[in-house]
Amino acid sequence: MKLQGKTAIITGSARGIGKGIALAYAKEGANLVLNVYGVEQQEIEELSRDVSSYGGQAVIIEGDITKKEIVEEMVQTALSRFQTIDILVNNAGILTQSLLKDMEEEQWDQMINIDLKSVFLTTRAVVQYMIAQKSGRIINIASQIGQKGGVELSHYAAAKAGVIAFTKSIALELGKYNITANCIAPGPIQTQLVAEINEGWKLQKQKELAVPRFGTVEEVAPTAVLLASSPDGNIYTGQTLGPNSGDVML
Repeated sequence: MKLQGKTAIITGSARGIGKGIALAYAKEGANLVLNVYGVEQQEIEELSRDVSSYGGQAVIIEGDITKKEIVEEMVQTALSRFQTIDILVNNAGILTQSLLKDMEEEQWDQMINIDLKSVFLTTRAVVQYMIAQKSGRIINIASQIGQKGGVELSHYAAAKAGVIAFTKSIALELGKYNITANCIAPGPIQTQLVAEINEGWKLQKQKELAVPRFGTVEEVAPTAVLLASSPDGNIYTGQTLGPNSGDVML
């Protein structure tokens, strides 16, 4: 029960890596405020049931976290229900494909808003409370594409590279308050998000991996537990951890 009594806000929690982290945190005793958006009611109910099955307490907030009012609702809900915000996991994101020459401005803007701007909005909203309590863990889900780029993914790479740079910068700002900030940059993981990428891209990517298979959500979530736990994650900050099957080696 490494997170007993801790409160975590997790964005994009209905499926994929976000849901995997939510369940891993529930197993470790955390109180959860979970953001979901654009999913079926059945998935929301399933999320609630799965968290409850591990004995976790969770409040689910439905809404678009590129909107300041939704972010504020999450923060105020966490404070009123659980009194603290100890962990923020910025996981919400989208993944689309387009060659640069064909990319519409709207597609670029949508990617930057959801995958990068939302990280700024949520982090800005919680950090004042973490500073006041002189502790906190900020965990941002990036991607190995943000480290190495990808064909048809220039907008996604730019957003995720921005997340990595943002995380390093706030780690420098916030360390004196006992707040850490780190990224997890997974490689290709078996999620619905990746399932929607074209088959040719996936086959080529698999050939490039040192461990020649895509990872699973269950192989990523423990890294988020590590970074949120004490003493396990105490002196990790400004780091980008890479459960990526060897797609990026640093």
